[in-house]
Amino acid sequence: MTTDSRTGPPGAGGERETLRAFLDYHRATLAMKCEGLDDEELRQRSMPPSTLTLLGLVRHMAEVERAWFRRVFEDNAAPMVWSDRIDFQAAYDASASTREEAFGAWEAEVENSRRVEREAESLDVLGLQPRWEAEVSLRMVMVHVLLEYGRHNGHADFLREGVDGTVGA
Repeated sequence: MTTDSRTGPPGAGGERETLRAFLDYHRATLAMKCEGLDDEELRQRSMPPSTLTLLGLVRHMAEVERAWFRRVFEDNAAPMVWSDRIDFQAAYDASASTREEAFGAWEAEVENSRRVEREAESLDVLGLQPRWEAEVSLRMVMVHVLLEYGRHNGHADFLREGVDGTVGA
């Protein structure tokens, strides 16, 4: 991996600033875990029978960003990226995927999520989570997505170590 260029969250920021910074820190962490690897290395599986790969995690997080920002606050019927139905497992199958495809989709969803958050008047803005048929606040969505990144970046640590022995951060 290259040098760590992530910006850490503020030690004493406001709620919105802190949530935004932690999300961006974790987004940067996922990207950093994939730096310097080619498509084949990004598709390398953790261990049988698992099909989990770094590229699969990137694809999954594109779906998470879409499901929690685009579908909740913009278009409840927006299709998922890699599934005709709401199947988050479909994104994990990166066997025919490339860095360009996966990162292109993920980066587009991250930018859309950032725009949705920036344009919202407050963290109390409500959107409809279609899978739950319930309203959720932007605050809840940001915390939920942050937890998703935290969990999956832990997976990315182990996957990266398995690919080339790189550990840390």
